[in-house]
Amino acid sequence: MKWGIVIAVIFLIIGGYIYISSASGDIEPLGRLGLVKLANPDMYPGHPHSELLAKYAEERGSKCALVVHFAGSSNYRSYQEGDVYIIELAFHDTQGNGAAGNVNYLDSLKVALFGVPDGRYTYKSDGIVFNSYDDAMDHVYKLAKKHGQQGPIPMVWHGTARSGNPIITQGCGYPLYFDIVRREYGIIPAYYYTLKGMLLPYFDDPYRNFELSHASELQYYYTHGLINYE
Repeated sequence: MKWGIVIAVIFLIIGGYIYISSASGDIEPLGRLGLVKLANPDMYPGHPHSELLAKYAEERGSKCALVVHFAGSSNYRSYQEGDVYIIELAFHDTQGNGAAGNVNYLDSLKVALFGVPDGRYTYKSDGIVFNSYDDAMDHVYKLAKKHGQQGPIPMVWHGTARSGNPIITQGCGYPLYFDIVRREYGIIPAYYYTLKGMLLPYFDDPYRNFELSHASELQYYYTHGLINYE
């Protein structure tokens, strides 16, 4: 019985810490947006995942939303989706192989445990490359202010897995999402919001069943340029 009370108190303390640390922040971490790519470009006005993100923002009374990526060839242009301004931000891992590379799970674990070494990532948004996290986020906040944002910006990681099992592989933008939450709120909230965020598409993504049941076909179509609508 005593151990039960101790455990309950520990959880209350952790929960209180998470709430207090993030209550007045500039970012509202939501989680993973999608599971696999449905079309290319895969964040674009009218795309199902883009409209879904705008819906999340509107439900929270937000004028803007932030989606984070693992950098590929895109310029990651921010754009208007209905009444919501979608801000895109991607990171490039200078020690990695780009968005199309294989996932290095051991390295991802090291990043999760110890954070991202300074100077390892560059960032891209609206065709601009930023060499520091602070410069990249300053760009994000300026865009949000320009488009009437009040309160925290809802943030998702793109989440689409171009290969492998999308239930296991957390997809595009996962490390950057974790790193932003860690930098803004601390390591414990980063674990909490990331683990919680992994569940988001299973509850709120109306395309989840289609994405999961057709994952291998959609991944093949995407990597072979068969679902391009540019």
